[in-house]
Formats: sequence, structure tokens, C-alpha cells
Amino acid sequence: MSGGSFVAYYRVSTKRQGASGLGLEAQQEAVRGYVNGRAWKLVEEVIEVESGKRSDRPKLAEALRLCRLQKATLVIAKLDRLARNVAFVSTLMESGADFVAVDFPQANRLTVHILAAVAEHEAAAISQRTSAALRQAKARGVKLGGDRGHLSLVAAQGHAASLMSRRAKASARAADLRPIVTEIRMSGAITLQAIADALNARGIPAARGGRWSSAQVRRLETERCLGS
Repeated sequence: MSGGSFVAYYRVSTKRQGASGLGLEAQQEAVRGYVNGRAWKLVEEVIEVESGKRSDRPKLAEALRLCRLQKATLVIAKLDRLARNVAFVSTLMESGADFVAVDFPQANRLTVHILAAVAEHEAAAISQRTSAALRQAKARGVKLGGDRGHLSLVAAQGHAASLMSRRAKASARAADLRPIVTEIRMSGAITLQAIADALNARGIPAARGGRWSSAQVRRLETERCLGS
């Protein structure tokens, strides 16, 4: 696209982040740099302070409305700011607005639907695995829940259950990523940083969100070894 009008949509997850600008400046810098590097006009910037799990985002509705009014394209910094669940992506698709993601400009309506479906499936699978891990812990005699008469014991048991849950999530995610990393390696990526770059290029968020680094790939490889 050689030119056109754009409406930027930024999302931060909490009210504190919204007030402090935490995470917002990075999104603005990415979008403004992308737009100003081309013959495009940024007509409006909309900021949403919302949870990523909700689909009823009033500021997004406002941004889409502006896109329709201005005949503009919605521009976002990161694809995972939008592609979290199928219902939400369907709303975007039904709006008729075009969009572009700075970190994944090749994405189209079909790829976003696919990414959203995969993300929703992964979230459901992790939830099921976590519940199964907690049931197994309970079957082994680990008491889950409060016991004010033995606070130190409860704290230790709670820590153990929490650690088990985190490990189960990490192992599940490593298993889900194994075929993708294998495919990346077969394509010629040898170093940890090369794998991280490939994961970022595919729009796959790291364990705690954000972009992959070589250290995160190293931890992923460790999880894969432990889980194999």
C-alpha cells in the first residue's frame, strides 16, 4: 500500500498501566515509526485499558467506528493485542475494517482467524492440564485449600502445588511448541537467537507475553528435554 489513512489502536491490560503509560509508549513508537516511514496518515490514536480475555472492548469499537468513518485501516503494534479468542476476532471481521499489525504485516483475515483458534485451543488445553495436575496432587495427599491451624504447613503445600502447576503449564507449552521449533530448525535456524527471531516472526508470544529472546529459547529447550 502506497498511501492511506490509519487509526491506531493501543491496549494496556490494567488501570495502573493505563495511567503510567507502561507498555503504551513501546506500542506508540512501533506504530508511529511504521506509519511515518510510509506515505500514510495517522488520523487518530485510541487507547484501551482492558483485560485481554474480554471481547467487549468499547475503545476498540470506537476505533473501528473511526475506521469506517475515515475509510481508514486499523493499525496495531502487536498481533497478540488482538488475536486472543475467536469471538473477538469474529467481531473484527464482521466490522469490515481492514487492519495491519506492525510485527506481522503479512497477516490477513484468514491467518488471524487461525491464530485466534490456536490460541483459544492452547488456553483450554493448559487449563485442562493444570486441573489434572492439581487432581493428581490431591490424590497423592497434597491438601489444597486453607487450614488456619497449620499455616506453615499449608504455605509449604500451597507453594508445592503452585510450583507443580507452573511446571505443568511450562511442560505443556514446551510440548505444543516442539513441532514448531523442529520445523524452524529444519528450515536452517541453528542458533538460539535465530530460533527466537523465527518465533517472533510467526507472531508466537513468549511464555509471559512479549518477544522471544535467546535465553527464553534456552529455557524452552530445557523444558523440552525434561518433558521428553
